[in-house]
Amino acid sequence: MTRIGMLLFDGFDLIDAGGPYEVFLTAARLAERDGDAPTFAVDLLSVGGADVVAFGGMTLTSLKTAEEAEAYDVLVVPGTIDVGAALRAPGLVDAVARMADASGLVTSVCTGAFLLARAGILEGHAATTHWEDVESLAEAEVRSAVAGVRWVDDGDVVTSGGLTSGIHMALHVVARLDGVEMATRTARQLDMDWSPDPAR
Repeated sequence: MTRIGMLLFDGFDLIDAGGPYEVFLTAARLAERDGDAPTFAVDLLSVGGADVVAFGGMTLTSLKTAEEAEAYDVLVVPGTIDVGAALRAPGLVDAVARMADASGLVTSVCTGAFLLARAGILEGHAATTHWEDVESLAEAEVRSAVAGVRWVDDGDVVTSGGLTSGIHMALHVVARLDGVEMATRTARQLDMDWSPDPAR
């Protein structure tokens, strides 16, 4: 089973986390429907295990503690409208760095790329983010900031464009880990169009 750790924080965008969350749970459910063991399991974490308030006011509770997290196969870092506040949040960048170091694959959605950059994870990697912020990402320690794509897969780091692009990126992760057929079935179950081509 692939273990997914999703690191949440105050002000995160719900769809950045909820979209990939639904993708991985749906892929696991389809595997179970086939008579197989579930292929993905998702843990929600925060610094200190504290409750977090998403942009718009929804509060998530009973989160796991990032500092005590075991190694994950995949780390997901969602984005936020207020990037500056996230970068200043006590312990958040350190938690990103620590969890990324223990994870096999590190991913971000939207402006979550700036948390990866501040944690030193994007150094030498190509990456993307929300189309409004690609130019700013180019000023971070990245090999290249890529515009016009839903995600960038650069080996052990996968970043996505804005908001719903995180769903497409999560489907790409499913394709990478469990095959394109399962990713296509998952997209169909979610009733959305998906292409394995990140530019479509």
